[in-house]
Amino acid sequence: MESERRQRLYRAEAVIIKRRDFGEADRLVTCFTREHGKLTLLAKGVRKITSRKAGHVELFTHARLLVAKGRTWDIITQAECIQPFLPLREDLGRTGYAYYAAELLDLLTQEQDPNPELFDLFLETLDRLGRAEEPRLPMRYFELHAMGLAGFQPELFVCLSCQQPIRPTQNYFHVGRGGVLCDACGPAANGARLISLPALKVLRYMQTRPYAELEFLRLRPAVHAELEEVLFQYLTYMLERAPKSVQFLRLVRERVNHGAAPAGTAGETRGETTPKE
Repeated sequence: MESERRQRLYRAEAVIIKRRDFGEADRLVTCFTREHGKLTLLAKGVRKITSRKAGHVELFTHARLLVAKGRTWDIITQAECIQPFLPLREDLGRTGYAYYAAELLDLLTQEQDPNPELFDLFLETLDRLGRAEEPRLPMRYFELHAMGLAGFQPELFVCLSCQQPIRPTQNYFHVGRGGVLCDACGPAANGARLISLPALKVLRYMQTRPYAELEFLRLRPAVHAELEEVLFQYLTYMLERAPKSVQFLRLVRERVNHGAAPAGTAGETRGETTPKE
């Protein structure tokens, strides 16, 4: 009996990315785990005031779980918080970015498909979103690298039409083809959009450098806006839907524009620093 019980239990290092109420006191929790990929688990009784597990399975919490196999859903029997990422709960702007990152992770992954590199990237992103003076950079870095780890890495160095190296001139980005077109091929390509040289340089730099080398970058609001638009259009095309949390982010920005700005949600006034290639 004891051996059978052990076979029904497994451990997982997880981050909580989504949840919904179930029944009178339970919750269904979507976790992204290092060992098993994305899982939907049942957390029994966590909505009760007396629950000991409730604080360990909050959104964006990094936790160790002990899980029992069940008929419909596997059941969380024990949970231990490793990192609660409290700064993400204390600032509305950072909360919005965390929701967006979690939704992207959910949309980019399938159930029970392990991707340890993506797990580590998501954990690092939650930490960066909580402490970065400018949360937009870690968000763009996550978008670009999460797409790469999910098999959707855009081509940023060679023209997808003529196969020639991209020159530092006016170039184009084509979401359908999955990357850049040169100044000669872009104008004739239906659906291609202009991409500025600063925005392209930042994308290329982000794609090929560790995040630690990006932290010095100080970008003009126009470049931030262009990076966000290009990557959002690409993500929406690849996912065949627009992430719902983007609307929440926009509402946060509208609120910020009429009051005090949380970090990373208003335009910067400092000088621009762009990468050298």
